[in-house]
Amino acid sequence: MLKHWPPLNALRGFEAAARLGSFHKAAEELHLTQSAISQQIRSLESFLEQPLFFRNGRSVALTDAGFDLLSTTQALLQQLAVGIRRLEQYRKPNQLVVNTTPAFARHWLVPQLGDFHRRHPDVDLWLFTSDEVPDMATQTIDIAVRDDLTAQVECSFRVLLEDRLYPACHPNLLALPAGERTTLHGEREMDWAHWQVQGGADIGQHSQGLNFSDPGLLLDAASGGLGIALVSELLAATACAQNLLQPLSEQRVRGPRWTWLVHRDSESDPLTRQFCAWLEQRLNPGAGS
Repeated sequence: MLKHWPPLNALRGFEAAARLGSFHKAAEELHLTQSAISQQIRSLESFLEQPLFFRNGRSVALTDAGFDLLSTTQALLQQLAVGIRRLEQYRKPNQLVVNTTPAFARHWLVPQLGDFHRRHPDVDLWLFTSDEVPDMATQTIDIAVRDDLTAQVECSFRVLLEDRLYPACHPNLLALPAGERTTLHGEREMDWAHWQVQGGADIGQHSQGLNFSDPGLLLDAASGGLGIALVSELLAATACAQNLLQPLSEQRVRGPRWTWLVHRDSESDPLTRQFCAWLEQRLNPGAGS
């Protein structure tokens, strides 16, 4: 594809000349001579095999092709500039990149991050969420904290918490007969099939209802009063504390395993150690006592 690309310098010279309406002003902005700008425009027109400017003495005006190319070039240069600025994040001296699922980030980690930041204000944390498990060997990630991880090469793997699940709904739904409450379904452990296999009691759940692939959205829906759901003790703790969820049974069944992968290149880094120690303490506050 590169053979179909004109030189980037020629595009920059064209964009400046078109935007400013002058080869002379474009040369001043780009710290070039006017003849250099003229040469760039001529080479671009030769490459495209059509004129981009009408020339009348010292004044220039865009052709229809020039107007078309200007919008494309400005969008391209803007996107390139943004991409280059984003690379600054990889040069931050105290940056720590943490990957997790959107549900864990929204319902547990983000509400806890204020505490981490107060304890470690110098850590430049980048929270990177993804639905897919990251490849720690090829992606720039220091720590992955998820419920869908398995061991990967060059990483330490550790189980942090064995979660438990229970049925719950918004308190407003408690007045309805059990059989009239809408059933909210999730995937994997969050589905009612898992509750039944694990010996969970019948609380009026139905096989049909509303279905969610994201456990975070499932929890949002239950907290919003849409129906009954099988929820995670860990992720639902905040909603319960805010009286947005009420357990429908004292019974608990096995839930997902929250684990971490720490890349070996990051294991000895003080930032990684600070985050890992903090994470373990917050997930298991009584473990060290």
